[in-house]
Amino acid sequence: MYLDTCVLILDTKYRQMKCIIIDNEPLAQQILEDYIRHIPFLKLEKKCSSAFEAYEILQKTTIDLIFLDIHLPNVSGVEFISSLDNRPMFIFTTAYSEYAVEAFDLSAVDYLLKPIAFRRFLKAANKAYQIFSLNRKIKREELIDNQESEQDFIMVKSDYKSVKIQLNQILYIEGLKDYVKIYIQNEEKPVITLNSLKKMADNLPNNHFLRVHKSFIINTNKIKSVTKNRIIIHDKWIPVGDNYKNDFQSSVINKFTL
Repeated sequence: MYLDTCVLILDTKYRQMKCIIIDNEPLAQQILEDYIRHIPFLKLEKKCSSAFEAYEILQKTTIDLIFLDIHLPNVSGVEFISSLDNRPMFIFTTAYSEYAVEAFDLSAVDYLLKPIAFRRFLKAANKAYQIFSLNRKIKREELIDNQESEQDFIMVKSDYKSVKIQLNQILYIEGLKDYVKIYIQNEEKPVITLNSLKKMADNLPNNHFLRVHKSFIINTNKIKSVTKNRIIIHDKWIPVGDNYKNDFQSSVINKFTL
């Protein structure tokens, strides 16, 4: 009914945005609910007839997006949004155009005038989802950065002593049956320790360390160049194994090639 004329954001890995409707008109609620039901990345948590009902929902549930009328009983939509300290994204759905400037001053995602066509509603929802996805990406990157800062070295046993190795100094790691060689920047000889390459891979942060061969783990920050199926790190040619090509392609080549 709706989707034949609209372009919809579809991502197999999307997380739905939890949303609520705040509108004291039953017909308006019904229309918005129907629209939301046709958009896979939206999940309606509650329909509210007043700001007071919405306050209760926000105290109990994390809401990502609010569809909000301006003319509400007792507390207007503008007053309601202005009163929130931790404000979710919101889209005004109203019959009155004169509040548009004030709405965007409050950082509204969009301002929809009733009667609202589905195509226009979908455009606003897509805009909210793009913001939502970008914010999630930023949070994930911040989490990775925090994890990296928390783990900036490893301790390994070598020659009957424990050796501290800074992660950002590791060039690559080579597996030799029951031992591994850890090649370190500005060091002539590698650190040799009784360990397995699999165990090393499991315990290194995966944002910079990648297994590219049954015998090699590399620090992707140290890559000098890539030629066909070989990587050059510090003048060492490291092969990319057939079983690791796809991971290397997606994690390094596709991600960082401009």
